Amino acid sequence: MFSKYYVPAGSSADSDFTTVVTPESAGWTESSLWTLELAPGASVRLQSGENEIVVVPLAGSAVVVAEGTEIPLTGRASVFDGPSDFAYVGRDSDYTVASAGGGRFALCGARAGAKLPHRYGPVSGVAVELRGAGNCSRQVHNFATADTFEADSIIACEVITPGGNWSSYPSHKHDENSDVESALEEIYYFEIDRSPTGTEGFGYHRVYGTSERPIEVLEEVRSGDVVLVPHGYHGPSIAAPGHHMYYLNVMAGSGEIRAWNICDDPQHTWLRGSWDHQDIDPRLPLQSRN
Repeated sequence: MFSKYYVPAGSSADSDFTTVVTPESAGWTESSLWTLELAPGASVRLQSGENEIVVVPLAGSAVVVAEGTEIPLTGRASVFDGPSDFAYVGRDSDYTVASAGGGRFALCGARAGAKLPHRYGPVSGVAVELRGAGNCSRQVHNFATADTFEADSIIACEVITPGGNWSSYPSHKHDENSDVESALEEIYYFEIDRSPTGTEGFGYHRVYGTSERPIEVLEEVRSGDVVLVPHGYHGPSIAAPGHHMYYLNVMAGSGEIRAWNICDDPQHTWLRGSWDHQDIDPRLPLQSRN
């Protein structure tokens, strides 16, 4: 039986969108995600409402027009071909996403108190971080994190986990506002690279809670699947051997400070020290599936 925090690919599709996660559907207050597939030459007109929006090409290029501001996005062939440029759309804005060649696009959303200017995020400004070591090596694209891009509340990044590796590990949480932690609702959107023969891949994702706030999620994930993290420790995300795993993280919270502050599960935080004596996976940085 599936957890209520697991949203299988296509199960939340609505009108133009293949994935829809809103505060109302998730049962929380801040974070949203829509994925949009456009045929060549197609476009869709949208309204940001209470949300600030970050438009990220998953595959293909696009033009985002927000209240007369045109933002061309070069995009990429797939999520396994390195980071992408992106567009920021402020709250209370009419905007259009159009694609001459067609493609798939993520619209990352968060409730925003202030309306900030629409603007372009160049790929050259996306910080690429190689995190962990050994079979915990992964590649992080910090495109809209608190220390790399100005926004009101949204925090968004991408993670590439090579086949056979573990990421989001040690398991960690960010579900209360304190001196060392930020309360953030988090969305994980997954894509899994196909094998050289074209067969579909998979991975696993874990969420678990504390005695005070229990939660239990352990799901097999495939391309287009979503896992919601309202609270609790989350990780690992495990990529099956032979299949690289991608996930898009969208986070936001109601705290006064926009920050990603986490606490490890104390049972597993020792692992970080072991990375000092291991090399980063030589497959990283992963810029192409070839």
